[in-house]
Amino acid sequence: MLNIKKKDKVLILSGKDKGKKGKVIYVFPDKGKVIVEGINFIKRHTKPTREDPGGIRKKEAPIAISKVMLICPKCNQVSRPKFDKLLDGKKIRVCRCCGEIII
Repeated sequence: MLNIKKKDKVLILSGKDKGKKGKVIYVFPDKGKVIVEGINFIKRHTKPTREDPGGIRKKEAPIAISKVMLICPKCNQVSRPKFDKLLDGKKIRVCRCCGEIII
């Protein structure tokens, strides 16, 4: 089970975008990668079509999940969440700093 999910706010720990914050757009659990909004831009060369003139486009590329860390929405601190079980048996993420449930 991954500790990072879609729409989480994360901090980049290493690489060219170290120290930047962003929102997770997409998660690849089988590859262990995430796409973060505004982070790790690459240039993509596209051919022209009838609708699109083509050219060089910038887009976000996947980044390893080990290079990002979750920011708690309640206390706004970087923390590694712990997993607890609710009464109905589902696992939930809990912030180690403030103890609040992360949805």
